[in-house]
Amino acid sequence: MFFGPTASGKTDILFRLFTDGNIPVSAEIVSADSMQVYRGMDIGTAKPGAAERELLPHHLIDIRNPNEQFNAGDFVRLADEACAGIWRRGKLPVVSGGTGFYLKNFIQGLSEAPPSDHKIRAELKTLLQEKGAAALMEELAAGDPVSAARIHINDEYRLLRALEVLRLTGKPLSSYAVSASQSRNQGQSQNSGQERNRYRFLIIGVERPREELYRRINGRCAAMFREGLPNEVKALYQAGYGPEDPGLKAIGYREFFVDDPLDGIRISVDLKGVEALVAQNSRHYAKRQVTFFASIPGVKWIDASNGDPLEEIRRDVEVFLH
Repeated sequence: MFFGPTASGKTDILFRLFTDGNIPVSAEIVSADSMQVYRGMDIGTAKPGAAERELLPHHLIDIRNPNEQFNAGDFVRLADEACAGIWRRGKLPVVSGGTGFYLKNFIQGLSEAPPSDHKIRAELKTLLQEKGAAALMEELAAGDPVSAARIHINDEYRLLRALEVLRLTGKPLSSYAVSASQSRNQGQSQNSGQERNRYRFLIIGVERPREELYRRINGRCAAMFREGLPNEVKALYQAGYGPEDPGLKAIGYREFFVDDPLDGIRISVDLKGVEALVAQNSRHYAKRQVTFFASIPGVKWIDASNGDPLEEIRRDVEVFLH
């Protein structure tokens, strides 16, 4: 497993490690990036291009449309399938990306959704009768926007179940391996923690000093705009996608949209302002990534600012493989 915050240089290191003859083993990458799953979102997600993916195959890229949900449970299930296929082909599976929640749950396994709590369920049913489904959906959207986007307001069972889990655990149902629709008939998660012992992990994290990381983020944002990010967002908008779709809530996309009192949702013409906002939000996101990564156990941290880290990583991988 190989990860680091946005713009830390992990993609470049991976390509040099596995395509330049530095490691005598063929690898395939399983992308742990929550936004690279979306088709048409290439520049803003720093997605590897077709030529790069031909040299080093990637999985879990371009598998959803921007209006489709994708959560941690989906990731763990599909990453398990991808890793198994890579291993059967005699290659090394490398899970790599920057979505810390996906990475941590791939290592540890997603928790099973808790059993029903009859007291909370009764309270929610009373609230449903008194205030209606819209009030419950508003509460759910505040605490678990992923589930709220997936559940129809008239689907009473799933709405109550999602709120029940949220109130009981303080965690969104979307963070569990068993979804609301599955939990009626499925008692155990296929991705639970005890199943993870099928893997042997080498976990490498790339880090850089904050100021250097922020400079790299600013440079990357500027490059994305030069490469045509505004046109990419415009094409998605013209294709019918908007800021309420899961994909376009991503940093690098949501900043383009403004809610005009007269014209409704439109794309901003202030590209300099949008670029500055994308860079700012990306820096904030990187800070949150670093904080979350600290909760992942067993990481070998590599300081990428202290010379070329390739040789150190190569040695670690060779020791791991032998």
